[in-house]
Amino acid sequence: MGREAIRTAIWEELPEPEDPFRAACCRCRGYDVYGELVGRARWSEFLLLLLTGERPTPEAAGLLEALAVALANPGPRDPSVRAAMSAAVSQAPPAAWLAAALAAGAGWEGGGAELRGALAWWWEAGTEARAWRRLLAEAPQQRHPPGFDPHAKRCPRIVRRALQALAARSPGPHLPWLREHRELLEEAAGRPLALAGVAAAACRDLGLRPEQGELLHLLLRLPGAAAHALEQAGIGWRGYPFFHGAVRLRRPEGSR
Repeated sequence: MGREAIRTAIWEELPEPEDPFRAACCRCRGYDVYGELVGRARWSEFLLLLLTGERPTPEAAGLLEALAVALANPGPRDPSVRAAMSAAVSQAPPAAWLAAALAAGAGWEGGGAELRGALAWWWEAGTEARAWRRLLAEAPQQRHPPGFDPHAKRCPRIVRRALQALAARSPGPHLPWLREHRELLEEAAGRPLALAGVAAAACRDLGLRPEQGELLHLLLRLPGAAAHALEQAGIGWRGYPFFHGAVRLRRPEGSR
């Protein structure tokens, strides 16, 4: 019988001499994970190595760490966090909490799909104001331009502060350019910048393609969903903070 191999450029396992089903050495993109990386590499460095296949610069790793903090907790009003909280009070297992958060956080309004769309625009337009004006002018009217807030009257303070902090740490040109041209883009879009737009520019400076940025955005927003779900599971459904009075139970006619 022929030997079958798992084909991947990401991971290599060398077996234990007495047990071919157990690994003696694991290499990620050529680096010995347990011999070289554990205890030496930062989580952000390892994550970028997994996604891009290249060892990141200290500046890129620092930008990813700052972005992770900015995205870690969207707050209980965010659909992804609220979905995790709902799953938690339903007594579903924790895996269902995160699955609910991913499903609700994958959409166009502040979710993974919006991040992917905004990052695609950064790859197309870069730091060219004329190209951005064209993209925004040609954007479909059925939904808001990706990376811009369809409901806010002006750019929220937290978005402006996140942009300032991330641009100061960015190794690439896109975040600093966005910081300088934010108002120009907002005027062209007819809407203020959203946090997803800042995150998309950060992903572009990290060299991530749209699908890579979408997956990273989904991943980085899970810690807040997990924390709020854990809290709500301890409180129970009677203390659920949303929709009080919206559901009322009635006794069937004739029952005691």
